[in-house]
Amino acid sequence: MAWWRRKKQPLEQTSESNKVSVPRGLWTKCDACGEITYTAEFVQNLRVCPVCSHHHVMPTKERIAAMLDPESWQPLDLELRSGDPLGFRDQAAYSDRVAKADRSVGPTDAFTAGFGRIDGLDVSAGFFVFEYMGGSMGSVVGEKVTRVFERALERKIPAVIFSASGGARMQEGILSLMQMAKTSAARGRLRAAGIPYISVCLHPTTGGVAASFAMLGDVILAEPRALVGFAGPRVVQQTIGQELPPGFQRAEFLLDHGMLDRIVGRLELREQLGLMLRLLAGAPAKAVAALPAAPTG
Repeated sequence: MAWWRRKKQPLEQTSESNKVSVPRGLWTKCDACGEITYTAEFVQNLRVCPVCSHHHVMPTKERIAAMLDPESWQPLDLELRSGDPLGFRDQAAYSDRVAKADRSVGPTDAFTAGFGRIDGLDVSAGFFVFEYMGGSMGSVVGEKVTRVFERALERKIPAVIFSASGGARMQEGILSLMQMAKTSAARGRLRAAGIPYISVCLHPTTGGVAASFAMLGDVILAEPRALVGFAGPRVVQQTIGQELPPGFQRAEFLLDHGMLDRIVGRLELREQLGLMLRLLAGAPAKAVAALPAAPTG
């Protein structure tokens, strides 16, 4: 038997009034390196990790604000709505899925188009809304993309499209697949007129979008590590029965194999777009403020 005995003091109970609660969403953890950052700073950094530069998913509204000049965005085609030509139903009716997406994201469908300015230059721009049914391309998306090219042709201004899509929308069947030909034809008319078109491939850009206008730009850019391809890597591997090389279908792999012109980080993308648009459109370079003269004597 021990000659001494420690008396355990009961732990002081923390009252509910003394508890410190951390607001939900105050911090954001990087999916790649695990770094924890203030969400406000993370959003201000365009959702790029300040430690490893991993590019996280970016809401479309934030992307529009980051890529276009302030207060220059003029959305169009807001009246276009998806129909249900096939009366499609799987686990839920297609019309119900569209209504649910409208309530949660807004009645934009999976693509928003309009006019804006980049570095002071007018552009006909389009942004895929990946939050809306995975950015899938149905009849409405195809029509909006076509109008981006047609308005660029009408006004003789460059076209810029930011793509992020899972491909054609299966609920509209062959009508979705026909959007590949429709959008490519409109892009062809723009090319024949000598009007620039820059395609920006985001993560992911796959399926019918990657197989059509997304890879038909005069300049094709991509964000770092973006997945760009037609079928997913697993489908390709199962089809050919071979191991795929490391990094297959990632932006860096495509750049090495001549499918992309350049990989540009999100923080530099707007500046690079402005420079390329001025070069392609033959616009004068922006004036650079003169540096103060060095002191003499």
